[in-house]
Amino acid sequence: MKNLLQIDGARLWQSLMDMARIGATAKGGVRRLALTDEDTRGRDLFAQWCREAGMTVSVDEIGNLFARREGTRKDAAPVLIGSHLDTQPEGGRFDGVYGVLAALELVRALNDANLATEKPVEIVSWTNEEGARFTPAMLGSAVFTGITSLEEALLKKDAEGITLADALRQSGYRGTRAVNGQAVDAYFEAHIEQGPVLEANGTTIGVVTGGQSIRWLDVTVTGVAAHAGTTPMPYRKDAYFAAAQMAGELEHIVERHAPRGLVTIGRVGIANASRNTIAGQVTFTVDLRHHEDGAVDAMERDLRDAFARVANARGVKVSVETYWRSPATPFDADCVTLVAKAVDALGYSNERIVSGAGHDAIHLARYCPTAMVFIPCVDGLSHNEAEDALPEDVTRGANVLLNAVLARAGVAATVDAQ
Repeated sequence: MKNLLQIDGARLWQSLMDMARIGATAKGGVRRLALTDEDTRGRDLFAQWCREAGMTVSVDEIGNLFARREGTRKDAAPVLIGSHLDTQPEGGRFDGVYGVLAALELVRALNDANLATEKPVEIVSWTNEEGARFTPAMLGSAVFTGITSLEEALLKKDAEGITLADALRQSGYRGTRAVNGQAVDAYFEAHIEQGPVLEANGTTIGVVTGGQSIRWLDVTVTGVAAHAGTTPMPYRKDAYFAAAQMAGELEHIVERHAPRGLVTIGRVGIANASRNTIAGQVTFTVDLRHHEDGAVDAMERDLRDAFARVANARGVKVSVETYWRSPATPFDADCVTLVAKAVDALGYSNERIVSGAGHDAIHLARYCPTAMVFIPCVDGLSHNEAEDALPEDVTRGANVLLNAVLARAGVAATVDAQ
């Protein structure tokens, strides 16, 4: 362990706290929605820090922000490292930004040690990872990897009708660098776990082996709006009570796929809602997750069958539309091994873990060899202003990232001190 290069934990922590001031909320969280003034200020600060570290900064057509440290092999594809700077409306200080600033601290550590790498090292901050302003999530990496076309992404609108293209122009981050077709040697991403497993197990590092299957469905239940005081219960076609029964059915369905099956109803809406009107139409979202695609397929089939039975019994109509799907994605075995070897060499406790959340790394894994490093977060909280991480965990995760990336990029030489 004494011979391994390590980062400056105090400097990384200070960078995280400095960035957290941009968009800071009263309860200690952060609000930096993608391409808002706050996100722009965060990007500007990050770009400034990268230039101070001797890196070349560029921006592509979807606003992904890159900072490059050259390697000695001019023909080599870069090792890409990063995450995102945007947050949820009531987000925390570590989700996404930890991966970006851990990558910056990695480069600073290389500079401090006067080390050159054979392959270039390139940091990336992806546009609109959270999906809180523009949907779907992870748009920047989706366009970079060719999953979504640039033209389609630029037409996405926020709740106020502002297109992504307009937001990029207003922020000054509509870049000119080509958005796809770039060769990448590998991609590494450090992140807080966003769940309770590592903390509960007393584990320092999660060696992430891949991402689970995710499916988003949009459900519309259509009944008949009627007067709340004049319509007897047997005559009602109440869309809300039908939707509530469907929600109950979902809990029974996911129980058959325990413990890995997960279901969430994240949004519910009543059309033309009024206190004394029976709900005529209800919409809600369903988020299905499992480590295996087949299990998600089975849950969706059971969902559709159950919802149809409820609708038929209550005299309402139901439609279920697939909004987005992300298949279970294994990470590259060689890159995962590099992470595991770095953890072992550093002497940190660790466990293999599958990511429950979606990350840009899921998109990159279909484009180039990819791996992730997880650190615990306090009480498993994320997407919450109370989100927190311990300084020692922040440091250890960055040390793992540093040594895994060094193993991939190769140490070329010790550079003469300037």
